[in-house]
Amino acid sequence: MNLLAEIQKLKAERQAVILAHNYQVPDVQDVADFTGDSLELARKATEIDAAVIVFCGVHFMAETAAILNPDKTVLMPDAHAGCPMADMITGAQLRDFKAKHPGAKVVCYVNSTAEVKAESDCCCTSGNAAKIVANYPDDEVIFVPDQHLGSVVEEQLGRKLILWPGYCPTHARINPKEILDLKAAHPRALALAHPECPKPVRVVADHVLSTGQMCKFVAESPATEFIIATEEGLLHRLRKDHPAKTFYRVSPFAVCPNMKRNTLEKVLFCLRDRTPAVQVDPAIAARARRAIEQMLAWS
Repeated sequence: MNLLAEIQKLKAERQAVILAHNYQVPDVQDVADFTGDSLELARKATEIDAAVIVFCGVHFMAETAAILNPDKTVLMPDAHAGCPMADMITGAQLRDFKAKHPGAKVVCYVNSTAEVKAESDCCCTSGNAAKIVANYPDDEVIFVPDQHLGSVVEEQLGRKLILWPGYCPTHARINPKEILDLKAAHPRALALAHPECPKPVRVVADHVLSTGQMCKFVAESPATEFIIATEEGLLHRLRKDHPAKTFYRVSPFAVCPNMKRNTLEKVLFCLRDRTPAVQVDPAIAARARRAIEQMLAWS
């Protein structure tokens, strides 16, 4: 029996569903029941009628699914698929930071650990961050951990936030010259940059969008050429969904090694062995769930 057939067989036996982030390798995206960005996957995790969720992404995403589904088994193909940005702040560090800004509300990007979510008032994603912060019009807002997404929110809302100096190493490797060179070579192409990109990259882009927003924009745009300034995994979904359009990779270095840890073989093994399972301390999960559910309510 081939790999794909074995995965489908085990998926049926385990009553499992496979979720994959847009940055996963093509084979994993193709075997998934649903592919999306952080917000889309968080929403999907609340709707799933399955005993087992196989989450093909990085650890904080699987944690979120486990928090929202305490009665389900959440599996990760590779337990070592972490997120360097999420690791740039701990729950203890956030508590200390909050003590320096008493009364401030805390909005945390979903790219954060469960213990950081537990110390926050509300979560957000790259697609809804400004909308979430706008719900605190009269409060100081601490925004963690991504300083670049936080600065996008500042620009969109015209207000200052208290930013934690975290960042995504993959998006930090994208530079504005790469975009300008591609625009010169392909003058009809629109440049779409992720809000995790540093400001010099965002300035030369035509639009700053989350991966989910990029997919929607491309589907609705009459343009036929696009420069995609985010992790290269999104290119597979875009090319698959829009074969008549052309997409240019902005950089050979825009690759997240953690996202690429998940493979078809590991999907098979985790279904077969029902491990590694993602577990979150119940007390932390209960507090983190409030922040996630507040985000979903405001989204």
